[in-house]
Amino acid sequence: MLTHIHIWNFAIVEALDIELEPGLSVLTGETGAGKSILLDALGLALGDRADSTVIRHGENRAEISVTFDTSKAKNAEAWLKEHELDSEHECIIRRTVNIKGPSKAFINGRSATIQQLRELAEMLVDLHGQHEHQSLMKTDVQQQLLDDYANHSDLVTKVASSFKEWNKLNTEFKQLSSAKNEQDHRLDLLKYQVNELETLNLQAGESEKLDIEYKRLSNASQLIQTTEETLHALEQSDKGSISQQLSRFISELQQLGKTDSKLNDIASLLDNATIQIAEATSELHIYVDNLELDPQRLSFLDERIGTIHNLARKHNVNPDELPELFERLQKELDSIENADGHLEKLQQDIIITAKAYQQAADSLTKSRTKSANILSTKVSENMQELGMEGGAFEISLNTYDAESFHANGNELIEFLVSANPGSPAKSLSKVASGGEISRISLAIQVIAAESTRIPTLIFDEVDVGIGGRVAEIVGLKLKQLANHRQVICVTHLAQVAALGDHHLQVSKQSDSAVTISQINYLDKPLRVKELARMMGGIEITQQTLSHAEEMLANVGNG
Repeated sequence: MLTHIHIWNFAIVEALDIELEPGLSVLTGETGAGKSILLDALGLALGDRADSTVIRHGENRAEISVTFDTSKAKNAEAWLKEHELDSEHECIIRRTVNIKGPSKAFINGRSATIQQLRELAEMLVDLHGQHEHQSLMKTDVQQQLLDDYANHSDLVTKVASSFKEWNKLNTEFKQLSSAKNEQDHRLDLLKYQVNELETLNLQAGESEKLDIEYKRLSNASQLIQTTEETLHALEQSDKGSISQQLSRFISELQQLGKTDSKLNDIASLLDNATIQIAEATSELHIYVDNLELDPQRLSFLDERIGTIHNLARKHNVNPDELPELFERLQKELDSIENADGHLEKLQQDIIITAKAYQQAADSLTKSRTKSANILSTKVSENMQELGMEGGAFEISLNTYDAESFHANGNELIEFLVSANPGSPAKSLSKVASGGEISRISLAIQVIAAESTRIPTLIFDEVDVGIGGRVAEIVGLKLKQLANHRQVICVTHLAQVAALGDHHLQVSKQSDSAVTISQINYLDKPLRVKELARMMGGIEITQQTLSHAEEMLANVGNG
């Protein structure tokens, strides 16, 4: 619900704050007083194009701020949350226009794009009349109105979800078919590569082990020579083995240790060395016993390592990455070889999903057709009451091509109207004037009031070209609509204005230097005067005032 409008330096408005309430608010004033300025300012805040000509003369910047209570606007609150702009059931939209530079927009204090303003505005306000925000001309809004009236949201959801699943499978099928055609020529190459890697049968970590073994075998002669020379030195010296020599030295040092105890520590160190030399000698014997020249094994290693490195270079990977490459190529090969089976499975799934979609879409079509007939009849009846005698309203369900599926069902919804008896029904935008469109919209909104999702409805020029009894009926329809939604109506007719729960008057004041537009809330005495002005001419008589007072009393607002 729209709760507050702040306008600053816009057109002839210097500063204006308007508090708005639930129910029916009527906006009146003499021609040229500035009623359209309020709607223009609201339109700007909701995403209309902006240019510097709207800035009040002599100023550098204009600003419009509008506040909404979103507690009952679930779609808007979901949108705000999705865009991380939510703020405790309140939405403040602010738009600034500068003499130089682009306009700026803000939602709940955070910068926003004009497109975001427009998306959000369509969930909060609907302006009916000669205005850019007049949503009744949009086919998606017409569809939404019919679907809301029919109360078959479960069918709409089922059709949309069935279409989404069908579209997903169909897209996957097309992509796989295209990929299969492109990959057929790759199949032979993959088979060759996989066979080559499979024959190699390289195990994880094997390449490193082979390199170590190759280095050992290729240097076996040197290893044998050096280790044997070392053993000979350790065991077969002219003076006996090193261990024997050390034992003798240790014994001599221990004898001398009786003379100088410091030599005992040295003898102990040599004793430990004797143990380590003995262990080293034993390990060398084992090493030498297991070390042998194996030209045949060396040749095998040389060939296998060469094969591994050649394949690694061919695939531009490290040798130890070849097992992972083999697994990856094997999977790709399996995928291509099994593509026919996958395609066949997808085709079956597409047929099943298409059947489910069509069943849901057919049910939606039946429900739409039934509701369209009822709504068309009721709107046509209301049109007669609203000064459009002989006019007829029709909802057309234009069926799509049988081969095509759509997220919104089998048909495109279009509102048609015949302005005169016998005239063929044509698109609403082509045959109806601004005032007629407002009244047709009013007729629809009154019927669908309980199902419409937009919390605030604004009617401009809804009473153009009517008067008397029809004007009173228009007012009553607006009053009825305001039982379910906030309604704001700009009107020239006293019969409509008298039915308002709240009455705002736009006036204009001028002096030699400046012209200012302002809005005042009218109490009962001022409402009587304003209604009298709207009914009377230049001079307001006591009789006109009495008539105005009686009019207020008759509708319960006096």
